[in-house]
Amino acid sequence: MRASVALFCLMLLSGCVGGGREQPPETVGEVDLQRYQGTWYEVARLPMFFQRDCVRSEAHYKLQADGSVAVTNRCETEEGEWQEAKGEAVPQEAGSTDRLWVRFDNWFSRLFPDLTKGHYWVLYLDDAYSTALVGSPDRKYLWLLARDTDIDQATRERLLAEAERRGYDTDDLLWRQ
Repeated sequence: MRASVALFCLMLLSGCVGGGREQPPETVGEVDLQRYQGTWYEVARLPMFFQRDCVRSEAHYKLQADGSVAVTNRCETEEGEWQEAKGEAVPQEAGSTDRLWVRFDNWFSRLFPDLTKGHYWVLYLDDAYSTALVGSPDRKYLWLLARDTDIDQATRERLLAEAERRGYDTDDLLWRQ
């Protein structure tokens, strides 16, 4: 497990250091974190080592008094076991709520706090705060999120079009089982 966490953190770090050959993807500009908090279900994601055993995932966000967001990610494996990771999200720039740093509480992040923060960019968010696209600026990571476990075909097509418009390859998406 420690090796998995270390490898995940190194992958996040490599994404932060990557070259600037492409323009970063467009984000939403502003997120009302009060409205964003609550439960989001992962509808689909690009493959990620850290979630390699997950068939269903969900994230729970809670806005804190200091403006940070408490994060609890839960993942169900094919065997029906639930795994959980707790962390915190903070704005990458003061006053900007669409580009956050997320760091999970584990032994590696306690040893190397600056190396273990990952990008959490809100790329798309509908007006009702019921569907969202979240990704990394290097376009390696992408999550399609919704307040419900299922979305209709029109919503699915809209999320895919928004992701593709921002330069993400959606061919390899893993869909919720």
